[in-house]
Amino acid sequence: MKVIHLLGWYFPESVGGTEIYVAGLCRRLRAADHEVAVAAPIAQGRTAHAATRHYVHDDVPVYRYAIPDAPLRNEAYHRVPVRGADELYAWLAEQRPDWLHVHSFTTGVGLPEIREARRLGIRVVATCHLPGLGYMCRTGELMQWGRTPCDGVVWPRKCSACNLTRLGMSAPLASLTAALPVPLSAGLGAVPGRVGTALGMSASVAESTERQRELFDLIEAFVVLNETARAMLTANGSPAPKIVVNRLGVGQAGLTRKPGPDARPTAAAPRIGYVGRLHATKGLVELVRAVMRIPREVSMSLEIRGPESDVAAQRFAADLRALAAGDPRIQFAPAVSPEEVPRVLAALDALACPSICFENGPTVALEANAVGTPVIASRVGNLQELVDDGVNGRLLPPGDVAAWSDAIADVARRPGQIDEWRRRISEPRTMDDVARDYLRLYAA
Repeated sequence: MKVIHLLGWYFPESVGGTEIYVAGLCRRLRAADHEVAVAAPIAQGRTAHAATRHYVHDDVPVYRYAIPDAPLRNEAYHRVPVRGADELYAWLAEQRPDWLHVHSFTTGVGLPEIREARRLGIRVVATCHLPGLGYMCRTGELMQWGRTPCDGVVWPRKCSACNLTRLGMSAPLASLTAALPVPLSAGLGAVPGRVGTALGMSASVAESTERQRELFDLIEAFVVLNETARAMLTANGSPAPKIVVNRLGVGQAGLTRKPGPDARPTAAAPRIGYVGRLHATKGLVELVRAVMRIPREVSMSLEIRGPESDVAAQRFAADLRALAAGDPRIQFAPAVSPEEVPRVLAALDALACPSICFENGPTVALEANAVGTPVIASRVGNLQELVDDGVNGRLLPPGDVAAWSDAIADVARRPGQIDEWRRRISEPRTMDDVARDYLRLYAA
């Protein structure tokens, strides 16, 4: 069997969760004697020579097709194929895989490419790694107004108002603009520039809903990573038989648990840590404020580790440090390489996952459980399925500073409850389990 994985970014210039997932899946499919390859677009400004379009990563052939640095509106909205996609289509016609496995929905990867694959007689499966869930959420974060978790139910007025606020419009004006009837919004959306984008938002949300329906008509299966995502899709009318849950798994081999609580009980001043992306949607501002509310005589520490690899992350980290200034219990440490993550997690008493956005994972929570470290998490997305509140960790309202402060203070005062959680952590799934489930799906 031959499988081509199509995603929006890939190694070496992009290293993220989806890329690591696809590389791990390719490794296991190859070990099962299947032929695999990876395809991904690359902005024209990043490649100057055709020779860079074909290379090998981790023993897997990779093909890159150049697309414009600045796509047109119709290309970005997947109304038409992006310029340069014809190169991908010709390559797919040469390769003739049994399956095209789509892992992203972005410019150069989406409905036009799936249509072409089906025209070529290639079967398609899509895996949704991000909260957008295909064409369901226009912001891609499943956060209402950018502040609170969304219920995932799509209707033009609600979703267009939310998206307009994310583009900088005030909430009252966004609500007024979103009230435009869809037919009128469709006509006004033809106006060039930002005005047309704003006036056409309701029609654009309705168009995305139609795009989602066509997507489900074309693909064999739509894979999500948790039951919460499945429920949101079915609530919006997506056909349940095509929705498949394939939960995340730990990719690193040979992870071992730290000594159990009987051999190494939790210390009187528990160490709580955050390991991940430095971004406002991860709830870090609320986490820092929660710790600062705890009286200083309560012994505990919070360690924050994340990459500061771009300007936005650097600015956010600087703001966090300024917010936490004066509280010696809050420490900032360098980012952790993937190889070092298990060791860092094992040294913590608990991992904090305070996200205020929908989480399909996060993988770091699975890795924490794999080494025997419990998780204190927001009740969002997959986290509410991974953590059994009060049994193997804690679940708390996302963004609720007071609730997080009380819970962390309680853990600090009664660290023995962490040991009880540790005894009840079950073994997480692995990428081997994930790959086996995909092989069953392909075979079916």
